[in-house]
Amino acid sequence: MGKSSKDKRDAYYRLAKEQNWRARSAFKLIQIDEQFDLFEHENPDNVTRVVDLCAAPGSWSQVLSRVLIKGESFGRRAWLEKKRREIQALEEDADATKKNDNDDEPRFGESNPNAELQPRKNVKIVSIDLQPMAPLEGITTLKADITHPSTIPLLLRALDPEAYESSSTASDSQSNAPTAIRQPHPVDLVISDGAPDVTGLHDLDIYIQSQLLYAALNLAMGVLRPGGKFVAKIFRARDVDLLYAQLRTVFQRVSVSKPRSSRASSLEAFIVCEGFIPPATNEGLAGMAALKNPLFGGAATPKPVSDDGNVGLEVRDEVDEDTRTRPVLAEPNTPTNTSTHSTESRHLQYESITTDQPSGQKLTNKFAAENRWIPSFIACGDLSAWDSDASYTLPPDYVSLAPVQPPTAPPYRKALELRKAQSGAYGKTKIGPLGRA
Repeated sequence: MGKSSKDKRDAYYRLAKEQNWRARSAFKLIQIDEQFDLFEHENPDNVTRVVDLCAAPGSWSQVLSRVLIKGESFGRRAWLEKKRREIQALEEDADATKKNDNDDEPRFGESNPNAELQPRKNVKIVSIDLQPMAPLEGITTLKADITHPSTIPLLLRALDPEAYESSSTASDSQSNAPTAIRQPHPVDLVISDGAPDVTGLHDLDIYIQSQLLYAALNLAMGVLRPGGKFVAKIFRARDVDLLYAQLRTVFQRVSVSKPRSSRASSLEAFIVCEGFIPPATNEGLAGMAALKNPLFGGAATPKPVSDDGNVGLEVRDEVDEDTRTRPVLAEPNTPTNTSTHSTESRHLQYESITTDQPSGQKLTNKFAAENRWIPSFIACGDLSAWDSDASYTLPPDYVSLAPVQPPTAPPYRKALELRKAQSGAYGKTKIGPLGRA
């Protein structure tokens, strides 16, 4: 969490420190869960294995730990409990009882202290980030790059250590992936709050963010179970509907959410994908096997090299000018029932479509309204909650608190140390004898 004047005026910045959250982004996940019920509070056994990508400093992992492992009430569960208390107070129709209920009601983002906690032991959560992250209770942290294919075996081994051979030692080369004894268990939910270091050039920032989202999506497609969920941050831009349409090919429902804790002036939003359908390529690859050649961009596995050192490439036949080849989404295969979940896959194949229309008519139909698919845009969070773009008056006796978890290894640490050494204890510029810095 930053310390700029804008952050100090932000209500969620102060609430995060008061309620022991590592960052204000924890409220974003809580408000998304209020709307979409990501954690399925009525059926908690459906969400027991979660992967948090780009997790540092760990606010979203902190929400996962407190909700899924400790059993505290946040998000959808807390919102329903609040509604039950309101209905109960109205039914009793007693001012004294109503006053007591309001006094015991927790503030936004706080768990109910009177609620009985139900810790769970069958939950497995793995957090991945390039930056080191302070440990959390019940969370397995990995320092890895989600854009690199070698992260997939590390993630699978962290999810199911017993599914891999114990003979793999640290002396093995990094190119040798751990050998699996059995197929690892899939994941129920993948979330990603990652964003690049913005440069101020919006087109460049939007492009880098889209590539980061593609990397998270490719990883999620390799570990998600059929029917799983995927949540990631996006930057809304001019051609973002293309990204929505691509996500729609592998998920049954795709929505865009804007939590109330996210500033309206920010381009960020969160894509919520539900009902994962594993895709199958023309080669018949599905699931983790399809990660050798990611469908939505990203780093593919290296091509095999022959004995003479040449790399074999497959050259496609030339396509006639009158035909246009594009990916077409075929009908879903017949679902096959398994022991726990129903499995369904969609084939992403190429078909040649003959178009006899003039070139001018082709261009018109390409950008026709019926050829676009736009998901629903949903605002998350109660209207009575704090407004992230508003400034609130603080009480006179308010004391500003320190951040819960300072950055463990910020990239600007060296710059701060140099500035502190040259400009004073608090980084302020010294004034020379002639009044110049």
